[in-house]
Amino acid sequence: MTSFTTDPAVLVLEDGSRHPGRAYGARGTTLGEVVFATGMTGYQETLTDPSYAGQIVLQTAPHIGNTGMNSEDVESRRIWVAGYIVRDPSRVVSNWRSEESLDDALTRDGIVGISGIDTRAITRVLRSAGSMRGGVFSGEAATLDAEEQLRQVREAPQMAGQNLSAAVSVATAEVTPARGERLGNLAVLDLGVKQATIENLADRGFDVHVLPQSVTIEEVLAIDPVAVFYSNGPGDPAASDDHVTLLRGVLDRGLPFFGICFGNQLLGRALGFGTYKLPFGHRGINQPVLDKQTGRVEITAHNHGFAVDAPLEGEVDSPNGYGRVEVSHIGLNDNVVEGLRALDIPAFSVQYHPEAAAGPHDANYLFDRFADLVRTSLENKN
Repeated sequence: MTSFTTDPAVLVLEDGSRHPGRAYGARGTTLGEVVFATGMTGYQETLTDPSYAGQIVLQTAPHIGNTGMNSEDVESRRIWVAGYIVRDPSRVVSNWRSEESLDDALTRDGIVGISGIDTRAITRVLRSAGSMRGGVFSGEAATLDAEEQLRQVREAPQMAGQNLSAAVSVATAEVTPARGERLGNLAVLDLGVKQATIENLADRGFDVHVLPQSVTIEEVLAIDPVAVFYSNGPGDPAASDDHVTLLRGVLDRGLPFFGICFGNQLLGRALGFGTYKLPFGHRGINQPVLDKQTGRVEITAHNHGFAVDAPLEGEVDSPNGYGRVEVSHIGLNDNVVEGLRALDIPAFSVQYHPEAAAGPHDANYLFDRFADLVRTSLENKN
């Protein structure tokens, strides 16, 4: 049974609007960028996705928590969202795999949340005005003067300019052995990697070396990698120059590269393109994307607030001298760049999450495409 209280809480947005509700999860104060996620399922994978660090996540689906939480579906070592906003948390957990309630998990990890508010109305505000800073105040913090609460919200850092990789990355290297026919060592830069991604890569024959985000090119080369992978993660790609420099070292050496989400933005910057902040981003498991190579439209899982600024049509020369590049995937809702493919070096990336945790499996083939790219590279060397 989920504990259900009438303890007061309030969501305060930087535009000055106040949304009273009930405390949910831990009590206290949390500040961050308020964003909305449109998935109707998969809240556990959303909560444990490190890409959400620094963000207060609003679920557009009204009923959350009915299947509880379990130890099998977590995507990382903890819940990473800065705060959580739901309309109707389930009073009862009803699933044979459940090991604890969502409320208990939020409380255990110290996640301050709020329930009982009109999430649809707030989503409409964010879609019109864009993502904005906010704060959830519960417990004693709910009694603070309204002007003091708003002051704290407006003094919180903007997401633009933040480098959050160090907060979510592993401290030391971790290795997951290959399954099936072994391809070789894969260097995965952990910018907020999800467990399902690691499993998919191991299933393709890679010994997956998950490396701290602070590694040098010498430390990457020390594992004798056959390829390099950049994961998803939180923060502004413009604040990750060290990761771009590292990636250019990878590209200069001709190592095959695959990047997803944050890794797509960093490949874009390594190739010489810019990045920019989207008004309210893409967060959910129902985003339509066109794969220009096949002509297929895929329904994909997204979580990003920044995008690459590159021409959508035709081939363009990399401003940083890596040959021809094309935009490989396009978001059909707003024509945002959703993938890049280098034509003269073995490198490509997508802006979404092909491991689909949670979400549809339309894009899972990209892991096979990466494995094929590595096989071709190894054959050419031999």
